Parts: sequence; C-alpha cells; structure tokens
Amino acid sequence: DYGALRDIVINANPAVPPLSLLILHSLLCERYQVLSAVHTHSSVTNIPEPLLKCFGDQVNKKYRQEYQLGFTLIWKDVPKPQMKFSIQNMCPIEGEGNIARFLFSLLGNSYNAVTATLIDSWVDTAIFQLREGSSKEKAAVFRALNSALGKAPWLVGNELTIADIVSWCAIQQSGNSAAIPANVEKWMKSCENLTSFHSVLKLLK
Repeated sequence: DYGALRDIVINANPAVPPLSLLILHSLLCERYQVLSAVHTHSSVTNIPEPLLKCFGDQVNKKYRQEYQLGFTLIWKDVPKPQMKFSIQNMCPIEGEGNIARFLFSLLGNSYNAVTATLIDSWVDTAIFQLREGSSKEKAAVFRALNSALGKAPWLVGNELTIADIVSWCAIQQSGNSAAIPANVEKWMKSCENLTSFHSVLKLLK
C-alpha cells in the first residue's frame, strides 16, 4: 500500500555487531527506497565511530512517504539481536540468523524445498559451529565449506544466498587462526568483490 512505510527496527549489541544484517541492509537499499537510521540506547556508551556510521552518511532528501522501507539499527546492551517489523501481530524475531532469513526473504528470492533447507542448514552451521563452536567444530565446517565450494561457486548453487552472507560473516568473527582452504579463500574473495560487502569490510579494518 502506497504511502505506508514498513519499519524494520533492530536492537543489536555493539560488542558483537551483526555483520550479516549490515550486508542485507545494503542489498535492500539496491532494491527498495530505504530510510535508514542508527541510534544509540542509554545502556551502551563509547560506541566506535564506524558503528555509528555503519550505514554511511545518511542524506534523507525525500519525504517519509516516498520511502518503501524504514531500517533503524539501535545499538543496545542485548544478549542477541532482536528485530521488530511494523506488522501489528508479528512477534519480535531474535537471533542474527533468524533476522537475516527474514530480511533476505524481503529481497523476493524463492527457492524449492531442498534448496531452502540447504540454505537454512548452512545458516545454522555458520552461527552455531563456525562462530561459536570449538576449534574442532570449526575445522569440520571449513572442510564442509571447501567441499561444497569445490562443486559450485556459491554455497548453494550458482548465486549468492543468505548462506554465503552469514557464513562469510561468521568466518570474520570466528577468530580463526588456521589456514583457510583454497576453495573457501577463493569464495571469500568473490564475496568481498560484491558492493554489498564493502560497508562491513570497512568495519573490519
């Protein structure tokens, strides 16, 4: 419905920035007119400047009703990211992986059941094993990634999906010090060449 702005509001902890959500913000900006904002809650202090400017310099030249989507990020002391969407009866969504799935669905991609399940599986593996798992679990995931990327340019087939975005971000935050397998390294470079990853690359410098 024209003139009704859909609002996405995300609370996230600056100690563990939800990198995948920043990449998805960039992708949403390529598809929609997005009114973006970053705020700070009183529960956190001394937020690094790059996090305050993680959406770039926002110049809002349009009237509010000319935007299709509102995307507000609030840096707050929360255990895991939380998202509210402007549908009255929708419960808040918790966890970076779940929010990422929802935001990716707004890009309008549809997949068959097998592909959708594979994508879901990679998202869970990235968050629970690659980012938060033991060194043994991380090594096993790197082997699985290397095997999958030996068969196709992206984790699930021939195009970028949320599986790639969340997995790439998990590697950045995994504290991995081991050598990265060849196929994974090549895939990481492919991700980094995409414009949507550039804002996060700046944060990681």
